[in-house]
Amino acid sequence: MRPSNLTLLTDLYELTMMQGYFKNPTDQVVVFDAFYRTNPYNGGYAICCGLEQVIEYIRELHFAPDDIDYLRSLNIFDDDFLEYLRGFHFTGDIYAIPEGTVVFPREPLLKVVAPVMEAQLMEPAILNILNHESLIATKATRVCKAARGDGVMEFGLRRAQGPDAGTYGARAAVIGGCIGTSNVLTGQMFNVPVKGTHAHSWIMSFPDELTAFRAYAKLYPNACILLVDTYDVLESGVPNAIRVFQEMKAAGCPMKGYGIRIDSGDLAYLSKKAYEMLDEAGFGDAIISASSDLDEHLINSLKEQGAKINSWGVGTKLITSYEWAAFGGVYKLAAVKNSEDAEFVPKIKLSENTDKVTNPGNKKIYRIYNRGDRKIRGDLICLDDETFTEDQDLTIFDPVETWKKTTFKAGTFELRELLVPVFQKGRCVYESPSTMEIRDICQQELGTLWEESKRFVNPHAVYVDLSDKLFKMKTELFEEMSRK
Repeated sequence: MRPSNLTLLTDLYELTMMQGYFKNPTDQVVVFDAFYRTNPYNGGYAICCGLEQVIEYIRELHFAPDDIDYLRSLNIFDDDFLEYLRGFHFTGDIYAIPEGTVVFPREPLLKVVAPVMEAQLMEPAILNILNHESLIATKATRVCKAARGDGVMEFGLRRAQGPDAGTYGARAAVIGGCIGTSNVLTGQMFNVPVKGTHAHSWIMSFPDELTAFRAYAKLYPNACILLVDTYDVLESGVPNAIRVFQEMKAAGCPMKGYGIRIDSGDLAYLSKKAYEMLDEAGFGDAIISASSDLDEHLINSLKEQGAKINSWGVGTKLITSYEWAAFGGVYKLAAVKNSEDAEFVPKIKLSENTDKVTNPGNKKIYRIYNRGDRKIRGDLICLDDETFTEDQDLTIFDPVETWKKTTFKAGTFELRELLVPVFQKGRCVYESPSTMEIRDICQQELGTLWEESKRFVNPHAVYVDLSDKLFKMKTELFEEMSRK
């Protein structure tokens, strides 16, 4: 849950390969790219998330004595290799796209440049962290978009697939736009707002609903959200809530942060009827919060039905990414060099599935914006030694349907390099913003997307193209490997 030594959070074959490299000494430095191939939820984008946890993992990367003892007990590692592991630490470079950034398929979210054994070991943990948090952050942006400016609270801890998923998933949900979480540990660890009301059991533990409401209002007069569906929303819950609100008002309470929550039934119908009752009693500004297996599709439908809901509690289908099980990020070798002064030799993975053919070489990414409104026009993946400027025309083309080209005239666009240094020679050179600052970054990033790319159905795809030099390299490697 908290920063710890997760060095053995790896797959066994990473360690067996490491022993193989150790037994066949090499000075090989490699480039690995972590990227994904398909936008989750059939959407038009994803949100990069989890870098702070990757940094914590790498900072603590070392084999403790009990790790060595366990590996020795497997009877597959030699003593000289195990002795080497005692002094193991990360010495390479890492570049990454900052958390909260809008990202697209096939562009490296994170690039590792390091000795092969170091880069190999880290694959499972890096993917585990980035895949999970990026998935939940992306889901949260969709839920919050459906809410159309209403506050969305994450409260899926009890349905998450374990403590880490519940805690770091809540962090990712806040980054994606949620105003807070019910998870108190997430609140403590990341200094994000924690929110909540009460359960049905609170109501049921009192002799009657009205007594329960009065007791809660007395305790929390400035955050009095009453759960009204324990018995009957319209016949009991809302009338009793109104009675308590009247008593609070008569007692001089400021009537801030008060309202009701509905957790079952026809949310559209019940919220409209509840609003009528509240408004007639003089409480038309009361919060009407809803929960009950919500996601972006149901919230969007409720909005279209005119539901009088202005606050949403989203649990299971957010924290578990209900209809999209995995982010699908991969970690692929892109280049190697056999000495410090050598040039990187590009590497490519071939496949009968064209989506699985990788982009070779040591790369970087330029984002292309419209000058003025800073809407994204496309991303350009190029080789690390290439430079593009805003004072020259820039032509990009689809790497599959190469006849599709777009030329941006000099002075009409802005460029931004997406990958930033995170580790240099094993030392962290990046300071992660706070979770709430990353949330703000994410909101700004979403503003750079065209509305057409944020549609839930058939969103417009943002172009991710290759530079001429990278495209030529990829084509030549493809042809060379195909002849073997």
